[in-house]
Amino acid sequence: MITSLVAGTMLAIAPNVLADVVVIVNPANSSAVDNESVKRIFLGKEKKFPGGGSATPINQKNDAASRNQFDEQVLERNSSQISAYWSKLVFTGKGTPPKEVADDAAAVAAVASDPSAISYVDSSAVTDAVKVIPVK
Repeated sequence: MITSLVAGTMLAIAPNVLADVVVIVNPANSSAVDNESVKRIFLGKEKKFPGGGSATPINQKNDAASRNQFDEQVLERNSSQISAYWSKLVFTGKGTPPKEVADDAAAVAAVASDPSAISYVDSSAVTDAVKVIPVK
């Protein structure tokens, strides 16, 4: 009984664990962006793409699966650490966290409509309206 319960739980979680999060930009963005640039943009340490264009990071809500995966894989911190990081910057007046959207579809729409936007989504949510940039 317990074994089947654990197996069922693992199968239910597996699709979320195996999903690939990709970084997306507007198709008009021609900047070459590496993992370190993405980290710096999403942590508020950089306001421009390496090519010089303005960068507008767009996060997903804290409870989004893509957000948790992005925080851990790209920013190399868990969501609690990221929240604490931004709380400190906001409290000291040294930064404003990225705008947040509800989910992958909202992130794609936001990036598609703003040439300076950068976000992340599950790879299955990518459409022709955005461009995936390789990082790592």
